[in-house]
Amino acid sequence: MKNFQQKGTTLGEILLAIAIVGIITTLVSPGFAKIKKIQVLKSMAEEIVSAVEEARSLTLSSVNSSSYGVHFETNKVIIFTGTSFSSGAPGNKILDLISPVSISNINLSNSDSDMYFYRLSGLPNATGTVTLSVSGLSPKTITISTSGSVSSN
Repeated sequence: MKNFQQKGTTLGEILLAIAIVGIITTLVSPGFAKIKKIQVLKSMAEEIVSAVEEARSLTLSSVNSSSYGVHFETNKVIIFTGTSFSSGAPGNKILDLISPVSISNINLSNSDSDMYFYRLSGLPNATGTVTLSVSGLSPKTITISTSGSVSSN
């Protein structure tokens, strides 16, 4: 009889521990989900800044004696060769945005979703901002300046 009571107590303690772990997990999960969204948004902003800087670097290095640019879409960013974007060009380098991040606003001075860099100077043909969004978070804004530098807030 004594062994039965000890097993019952042990089983009760295990069930209590499982219940406590379940409650803690339920309370902490939303916080972890928000932290993950923040990290994905920050990472995507850094990736887009890197893509624009890569296009500028390729232009200044005169790779294939060409200019390079960046095309922005809601769910992707594409580095292209030349001064005009062609969706099917074989040299395009595509950066797919990780969900739930999306480009919510493209505000470039040429009123387009493309920009490229001039070969000798590395200056952009368009300046402005690209805004990344995730629902429930403050957006990240990527700024392309008249000097060709790129930054993210």
